[in-house]
Parts: sequence; structure tokens; C-alpha cells
Amino acid sequence: MTQVILQTEIPGSPARRGKVRDLYDLGEALLIAATDRISAFDVIMKTPIPYKGQVLTQISKFWFEFLDGVVENHLISMEVADFPKPFCDHGDQLAGRSMLVRKTEVLPVECVVRGYLAGSGWKEYQHNQTVCGVKLPGGLKQCDRLPEPIFTPATKAEQGEHDENIDFDRCVEIIGREKAEFVRDMSIEIFKKAGDYARSRGIILADTKFEWGLIDSRIILIDEVLTPDSSRFWPADCYEPGRDQESFDKQFVRNYLEEVKFDKSGSGVELPKEIVEKTSAKYIEAYERLTGKSFTAA
Repeated sequence: MTQVILQTEIPGSPARRGKVRDLYDLGEALLIAATDRISAFDVIMKTPIPYKGQVLTQISKFWFEFLDGVVENHLISMEVADFPKPFCDHGDQLAGRSMLVRKTEVLPVECVVRGYLAGSGWKEYQHNQTVCGVKLPGGLKQCDRLPEPIFTPATKAEQGEHDENIDFDRCVEIIGREKAEFVRDMSIEIFKKAGDYARSRGIILADTKFEWGLIDSRIILIDEVLTPDSSRFWPADCYEPGRDQESFDKQFVRNYLEEVKFDKSGSGVELPKEIVEKTSAKYIEAYERLTGKSFTAA
């Protein structure tokens, strides 16, 4: 029987719970546990997605290793045996889905890089030929590849609210020019490198968001990295501009919620078994296609 983790419960250790992850403050470090919760339209659904938390964590692990030597990150260990007590005694909840990381001062901007014209960017482009204030050529179709990836930061919203797109000047006002230029340039560099690799695996990296933190005056990569929850991944063999694309994420869930006219607020709903199974399979497929390895549950 597949074990799903809707939330972790470590006795004597309170957690701060986000939409998907449970965070435990260990002083100079954090323990981040990715649960099997799924959110859509910023609402957490009542039904978990089997293996989702493990897939997200293992994909992040793959990218942290792939980017070794390119950018510093916050990862200390993903091995439960390396976790301090009492966490090392709870492998049944934490194995395969948890990261022990260095605590940083989180920069309060989402660093979004877009290589294709999709989502909110496509909606804005249709009105004024810009995306987050960045002027683009005319005549582009939905999901067209952009001439060059663009940096479109956003402010970090509180849970239940939407992030707000901002322009680069506003990003400079929030975190300072030196930091803003660093995260812009590094985010684009990582996007290009990861995008080239993903393409070699038959996957298009359409856009993604990075988070950065400050530690000992250095800016390092934090949070999840290039996962189906933080990125749009499309199968390259199905790509066709001018329409929505198939994707390796929660699209089955979004489509179902649109069909049942979910009001996109309040509490989440129970998801049908078929939607749950298809969504789980998509997450696993993303892992296997990106890494070239078979997914094995912890």
C-alpha cells in the first residue's frame, strides 16, 4: 500500500506549514519536509498525491548536484541518518522527502525566468506586448519561444494570496542594485544551462522561479529548484505554439477543478482517484525523464 504524507508530525517539534512543505527551525539550520499535499489556484486540496513530496525533493537533489560548481546552495544533507534528534528517528515520515539546509536571510523576491510566452505573461502580452514591463516583439503566439529568456521578478505573497509581478526597478528598490543584478544574471544563467540539459532529455523548460538567500554576505540558491511545482516543463515532442501545452505538473488537477467549476477559494476538495493517479504518474515521469533514472520510493 502506498504511504502518503499529508503532513509530518514530529513529537515536540512544531512545524511551520506552507502549501506543500513543513518547515522545522533547528537554530542555524532548517529541516524542510515536502509532503504529498497539492495546491491549485493557491488552495490546498483535501486529497494528497502519492510520491509527490519524494519526487519534488529528489528532483531538487538532482539539480543541486547538476549545478555544483556553478552556484552555491543551502543543502547540507538529505539522509535521515544525518538529521539531528528527534528527526533522525522518524524516517517513516521523512525519508526521501526531506532536506537539512543552512538557514539564510531569504531575499524577499521570487526570481522568475521565462523562456516561453505562457501563463500570466501571455495574458499581459496580448494587451500591451510586454511581460512584467519587458517589451517583446510583435506577432508572438501563445507559448512561442522568446528571443532570449527574460527576468520577471515577483514579490513573495503571504499564503493564500497571489505573488505580484514587479519590474526590475522595483526589484532594485526592494533588495538593492548589486543583489538584484546578481540574482537576475545568475537566475538567467542557471535557466539557460538547465534548459539546454532538459531539452537533451526531451523536455522544454518554459519558465521557472528561483529563491535566493543571504549567508555570510554571500547569496546562495535555496528552496526547491527546477521542480514541476516551481517550473513549467513541457514534453518537447508534443510542443506546438499557438495553444496550451501538455505539462509535467498539476494540470490534471487544474483541469478537473475548472470542469467542476471550483470557485478557487475557501477549502480544497476531494480529488477523484483517476485524477490523483494521473497526476502522480506525471510527477514520476518528470523525474525519470530529467534524471534518466527509475523512480524508487523511499
